[in-house]
Amino acid sequence: MYKVIYLYIVQCSDKSFYVGVTNNLDKRIIEHNEGINITSYTYLRRPVTLMYHTYFTDFNLAFQWETRIKKWSRAKKQALIDGDFELLKILSKKILEKKVRSKY
Repeated sequence: MYKVIYLYIVQCSDKSFYVGVTNNLDKRIIEHNEGINITSYTYLRRPVTLMYHTYFTDFNLAFQWETRIKKWSRAKKQALIDGDFELLKILSKKILEKKVRSKY
């Protein structure tokens, strides 16, 4: 038997995105909206709306993707939410091109 770990993106009331991982998606969204943790990013940005989720069976992989996606631009996160993988590729290439240019 394997555990399911969800990677999720919520949109906050200020239209910002928050990316997280959890083993209980429904409970976690309720916790965000109830404001369980006053120091959390979402506490002053409630309510939140679930915009995207996927699951992993490997926590380390889920955590790696969470860390990666948190660094993405808003446009890249929106492309993922929209399922626009062509745009996601284009946005990734633009960032890669900028990194290569800044190296030289």
